[in-house]
Amino acid sequence: MGRKRKPRFETQVAITGIAEKGRGVGRSAEGGVIFVENVAPGDIVDVVITKKKSDYMHGTPVKFHHYSEDRVEPFCAHYEICGGCQWQHITYEAQLLHKENIVRNAMQRIAKTEIGEFFPILPAPDTRYYRNKLEFAFSNRRWLTTEQLADKSLPLLDDVLGFHKAGGFDKIINIDHCWLEPEPSNAIRNGLREIGIRQGLSFYDPRAYKGFLRQVMIRVSSIGETLVLMSFGEDDPEKRKNYLDEALERFPQITTLIYCVNTKVNDFILDLPMETYAGKGFIEEQIGHVRFRIGPKSFFQTNSRQGERLYSIAAGFAGLDGSQNVYDLYTGVGSIALYLARDCRRVTGIEEIAAAIEDARENARLNQIDNCDFYAGDVKDILTEEFAEKHGKPDVVVTDPPRAGMHPDVVRLFLRLEAPKIVYVSCNPATQARDLHLLDEKYRVEKLQPVDMFPHTQHIEAVALLVKR
Repeated sequence: MGRKRKPRFETQVAITGIAEKGRGVGRSAEGGVIFVENVAPGDIVDVVITKKKSDYMHGTPVKFHHYSEDRVEPFCAHYEICGGCQWQHITYEAQLLHKENIVRNAMQRIAKTEIGEFFPILPAPDTRYYRNKLEFAFSNRRWLTTEQLADKSLPLLDDVLGFHKAGGFDKIINIDHCWLEPEPSNAIRNGLREIGIRQGLSFYDPRAYKGFLRQVMIRVSSIGETLVLMSFGEDDPEKRKNYLDEALERFPQITTLIYCVNTKVNDFILDLPMETYAGKGFIEEQIGHVRFRIGPKSFFQTNSRQGERLYSIAAGFAGLDGSQNVYDLYTGVGSIALYLARDCRRVTGIEEIAAAIEDARENARLNQIDNCDFYAGDVKDILTEEFAEKHGKPDVVVTDPPRAGMHPDVVRLFLRLEAPKIVYVSCNPATQARDLHLLDEKYRVEKLQPVDMFPHTQHIEAVALLVKR
């Protein structure tokens, strides 16, 4: 049997910044980079090293010698175990500063190109209750802290409804109050748990893959509509009816109630048929001058109020006057395309997920917008030179890719299409910077605007305007 290796410690580590995944950044005595969990810039800590690579280390704090002046008391009772809002212990002003620096650093290190105008980060108008969608899981296994595990009087099995603990698929943190989504979200979630317990229904066992109550998604809109999607782990019509009827009676705020039955091992439900139990089967949301119809499978911006400001920035960068032919790539449900449509000649949207394109076409009809075309398929396969010949070369290309950024084939086609302007919306500064570096051959970055869509988290968006050289 090999000898157990002693843990390595680094003492008096000064935390000087925040990395892209929310970890603090410090340096060892030898100058090596250490990414440290659960710290704030300005902290001075002793760190136990949990992972060592050739060019960096990961660690966790074991002793604090000095606390940052940017620290504040987290306002959520679940903060230390939930992990959903990693930066609640840092002032919002400091969060904005560090997010802006993350974008700046990505542009300097990866894009390696000059930025014409780098605007200060746009703060979110709401730092609490800013989300319009949350998903929760039922479980018969509650997450317990180390202290709670030592208390033998506490049961290991307990019917709960809340979030998965990071790294713990089989245990759920019971959430009493979540500060991310406005009411009636908390009331409905807590009520659904109470109804299940009172009716004696089984909560899902993630190890045995069985149980009646499995998941719930709650969507709320700024115009006062609420959609609840229940996922049942067993197909029992009588139990289902009793449960849903009591939920509707207790919560008249639910304007649409939908359910699905998921007996699969995995929790993914978007491939399952959805049954509308009550209501019209969707809710509506207003972003600026566009009304959106949102169903149980719709992919939609989760921060409606800041989303409008993001779209407004994209529109401003595009500089539309009604004459332009616009391509909107990775269009989703057509959110940006429909927002821009009134100010351009034509918009063509491309999205890989077919259900999202169906939503985009429906939302175009809802708003009586007739100058949009939408195509379902992978952007790298749909967007070809032949496609551009058919639809006309674009005056402006708007691209809002997933976190992985754009496929190299798409970047190469951009260089061949030579659109006068590209508006690049990104949720990942690193991959955005990578793509800007590749486009530097023919485009200069004239403007860049970071936008904080998700306060108290490490996530950040940025909008860049690229102009052909």
